[in-house]
Amino acid sequence: MSDTSQVLPEADLFSRDHFALFGLPRRFVIDERALEGRYHELQSAAHPDRHAHRPEQERRLSMQWATRINEGYRLLRSPLTRARYLLELEGVDVGAENNTAMPADFLMQQMAWREALDDARNAGDPEALDALSATLRAARSGAESQLVRELDEEHNLSAAAATVRRMMFIARLGEDIAAAHEKLEN
Repeated sequence: MSDTSQVLPEADLFSRDHFALFGLPRRFVIDERALEGRYHELQSAAHPDRHAHRPEQERRLSMQWATRINEGYRLLRSPLTRARYLLELEGVDVGAENNTAMPADFLMQQMAWREALDDARNAGDPEALDALSATLRAARSGAESQLVRELDEEHNLSAAAATVRRMMFIARLGEDIAAAHEKLEN
């Protein structure tokens, strides 16, 4: 038996979900240390350099596994992508591209954050950008707590999809803040 089949999972590469690959339950809250440990274990076993001397088919298989392991790790490590993935596994499309409906209070909050970003950018004020970043971190933390309830405790998938859409906005705004910081530094 080859090295590849002895150390890599004996399953169709594309049929198992990422949670199963890493031996984690399908939940929003995960054991991040277990994810990290399993990632290193799998990556070590699948790394293409370990199989460079093997036949072409085994080298290809190890490359596919390494790619799948990396993709799964990146996806599960991020709370936002993990939540989207959980919803996808449940057959729920977050609909971020065509479902922009948000509660009125969040729409007002978005406008206020955007105005604060514009003001800080126009004033060249890195402290104001830092303050806005801190506000967004708190909002992201609150949304993650809400996802724990909606996904893990209540299994309220439609509410979780709405929370994920809010988190996506928060993430985009965070990227805009980082770009504004970078522009100020240059």
